[in-house]
Amino acid sequence: MTLDAIQTAAANAGLLTMGALHEDDTTIVLFGTGPDFWAAFSVSPEYLDGKKHPVDRWSKRVVGDLAQTFDGTCQFPSDGPPYPPFIRWALDSGQFFQSPVGMMVHPEVGLMISLRGALILPTEIPLPQQVIPSPCLTCEASCATACPVDALSAEIGYNISACHAFLDSEEGVQCMSSGCIARRACPHSAKAGRTGAQSALHMRSFHP
Repeated sequence: MTLDAIQTAAANAGLLTMGALHEDDTTIVLFGTGPDFWAAFSVSPEYLDGKKHPVDRWSKRVVGDLAQTFDGTCQFPSDGPPYPPFIRWALDSGQFFQSPVGMMVHPEVGLMISLRGALILPTEIPLPQQVIPSPCLTCEASCATACPVDALSAEIGYNISACHAFLDSEEGVQCMSSGCIARRACPHSAKAGRTGAQSALHMRSFHP
């Protein structure tokens, strides 16, 4: 079993392997949405059946299949309470970093991070040892000034009420239909391959 084999299987299912780490003699592999997600998800029974929580249900089926294929178990951000420590896992993997707006950033998808599940392997498998620098180190931080109501800041925190009030306003339609303006301002976010339909679905889940 290799990380390359897991990455290939995940990509074939529509998931991006976003990070991996060793913990307590296990290997934890983190999956999220990437450029191939929407094509796979939008034709799935979970998307087409009109029932609630289609992305969560799709994720549990697809990541569950990967866990069975690789003789592991799986966990999901929606499991809980108590909830699995996905943010800690992400940062400990060395593939995620805190951005100037407080949200995590990833070199392959920028601020368009949507972690869908984790594969837990019962043994340690070899992982890449290279150190990846934060993409924010060479960026002009356009995300920091993009939010129209200054709701996002790593130093001050997330102003939930200001954000949600803006989303409920006429001007907030652009966020609800195309995705968070600050997330879109990150130059790496374009690599996530988000369609308008996908962004709108994520925003409806975030702010029904």
